[in-house]
Amino acid sequence: MKPLLVSLRPHQWTKNLLVFAPLALSKHLFEPEPLVRAVLAFLLFCGLSGTVYLVNDVVDVERDRLHPRKRLRPIASGALGARPAALAAVLLGLGCLAGSFGLGLSFGVAALVYLVLNLAYSFKLKEIVIVDAIALALGFVVRAVAGALVIGVVFSQWLLICTILLALFLTFCKRRHELTSLEASASEHRKSLEEYSPYLLDQMISVVTASCLMAYASYTTAPETIEKYRTDRLPWTIPFVLYGIFRYLYLVHRRELGGSPSDILLTDVPLILDVVLWALAIVAIVYTAQGAPMPLGR
Repeated sequence: MKPLLVSLRPHQWTKNLLVFAPLALSKHLFEPEPLVRAVLAFLLFCGLSGTVYLVNDVVDVERDRLHPRKRLRPIASGALGARPAALAAVLLGLGCLAGSFGLGLSFGVAALVYLVLNLAYSFKLKEIVIVDAIALALGFVVRAVAGALVIGVVFSQWLLICTILLALFLTFCKRRHELTSLEASASEHRKSLEEYSPYLLDQMISVVTASCLMAYASYTTAPETIEKYRTDRLPWTIPFVLYGIFRYLYLVHRRELGGSPSDILLTDVPLILDVVLWALAIVAIVYTAQGAPMPLGR
C-alpha cells in the first residue's frame, strides 16, 4: 500500500487547491454547503490526478528509469508492479468519476474532461512540442472551471486567462529544468524535449511572465471587477504576485529548481509566505467589501 500511495503523489495535490478559487472569489467561502461541496470536489480531483499519475508512471516506466529522480518512483524502481498499478488506476478513476457525477452533471462532465485530457497527454500529447505545455495548462483551467461548476457560480473569464498563463509559466519552467538537468539524455526521457532549447524556453517564459502579470493587473483594475466587489483595493495584491513570479524565476535560474512546482511551493519558505499573504489579502479585501455574494445554483 505504501508504494501505491507514493505513486499517487500526494505532494502534487496542492495543484487541486485551485478548485477553491471560485468559492473564495464568489464570497461563499464561509458558508457550509458550498464549502463542503468544494472540499468534496478537491478530494475527487486528488483521486483523479492520482489516477493520471499511476497511468503516466506505467506508460513511462522505461523512460523514468533514465531520469536521475524519477527512477526512484515505485513503478520505475520495481517496488510496485505495473499490473497492480494499472488495476488501481482503473478502480480509482471509475470511483472518482462516479463520485463526480454524484455532485452534479456539469461537475461530472468537467471531471471527465480532465481525466480524458490527461490520459491523452500521457499517451500522445506529451510528445508534441508546445502542445504538451498547453495540454498541461488546460488541466489547470479545467480545475478552476470545475470549482465554479460544483457550487453553481458563473466562472470569470479573467480567472481562466490568469490560470492558463500561470500554468504555462510553470510548465515552461519545468521543461527548462528537465532540458538543462538531463542534457544529452533529455530526448530519451521525453521526446518533445529534443524540439526545445533553453533559449526558446526562456523566450516563452518571458512572454507568459509578462502576459500573466499584465492579465492579473488588468483583472484587479477592470471596471467590472471593481463593480462586482464594490472595492478598488484589489490592486494592492499585485506586489505579492510580482514577488511570487520573480522568486520562482530566481529559483529556476539561480538555484536550478523548477522540475516540480509543487515541491517548490511546499519547501521554499519565502514563496510559501508570499502565497499565504496573497491569499489572506484577497480574502480580506473581497470579504470586507460591500459587494453581494454571487448567486449559487446547480
